[in-house]
Amino acid sequence: MALLKKINQILLLLLVLTVCAILYNKVHQVPSALKNETVDLESPEEMEEEIPVVICAAAGRMGAAVAAISSIYSNTEANVLFYIVGLKTTIPHIRKWIENSKLKEIKFKVVEFNPMVLKGKIRQDASRPELLQPLNFVRFYLPLLIQKHEKVIYLDDDIIVQGDIQELYDTKLAPGHAAAFSDDCDLPSTHEMVRSVGMQNTYMGFLDYRKQAIRDLGISPSTCSFNPGVIVANMTEWKHQRITKQLEKWMQRNVEENLYSSTLGGGVATSPMLIVFHGKYSTINPMWHVRHLGWSPDTRYSEHFLQEAKLLHWNGRYKPWDYPSVHTDLWESWFIPDPSGKFKLTRPDS
Repeated sequence: MALLKKINQILLLLLVLTVCAILYNKVHQVPSALKNETVDLESPEEMEEEIPVVICAAAGRMGAAVAAISSIYSNTEANVLFYIVGLKTTIPHIRKWIENSKLKEIKFKVVEFNPMVLKGKIRQDASRPELLQPLNFVRFYLPLLIQKHEKVIYLDDDIIVQGDIQELYDTKLAPGHAAAFSDDCDLPSTHEMVRSVGMQNTYMGFLDYRKQAIRDLGISPSTCSFNPGVIVANMTEWKHQRITKQLEKWMQRNVEENLYSSTLGGGVATSPMLIVFHGKYSTINPMWHVRHLGWSPDTRYSEHFLQEAKLLHWNGRYKPWDYPSVHTDLWESWFIPDPSGKFKLTRPDS
């Protein structure tokens, strides 16, 4: 009997100790997230923001997109996500080019652009057919291609970036503005070149002021134009203001009334943007869009000025992968040869 009583006392003691241990663990329990898992203690504000950059990869000039991407990636520590837009037939080529070169480390998405969205919206123009290529209008459809970002950078393919793309992304957009561009009158260093080769930097060079629809806009023909080859866009405002619909409306009106054409200074993609964004855009630092490098094979900027530039743009007929062209050394330093051998540079000795 004494032994049985002793056993019961021991069992009671064990039960009490077990209950105490359970209560202790409940009070001092370690959160499961801290036991065997790594916890991200950064707040959303402290996390590195993703910078979406949209560039088109067109057949026949795919090396341009590669050089542009190479220059951006090499000059920044920012978290850049490249959206590379192409047609169905060109997408396999650009994907292989990236995946089989030193660009394989970049973050990118390949996006197919369906040219059927342009049906009935482009007036056929034989003077500069290259300006009618579907990818020339990708900038009109940014919200349809890029879904999850509030702010987006769009760049023409015939550019190289010499600065940190983070700086361009940090461009401030005023309330109510859907985009920021660089004014064509904003950089005194380019004025001499504009005059020397007869370029236009006002609305008169882009719109046909003989047409009543243009005069009814009430825009002075001497108003300074802007170049939409570099865009910092606010997607919320773009969608709220139905910018794409507005651009399509003027494209359709041009088909019917021939309000602008490539025989004028800016071709067929700039003109509707000049109309829709008139007086309603923010400005980009002019050193982030030094342009006209492709306007003449004989006119050059000073080397010092080009070294100071953050972004160079070979807009015009004379592209740095072709011959003749100017300042090709600055562009070619970022070019990565095509592993497939399909894209080749045109040089005097080639």
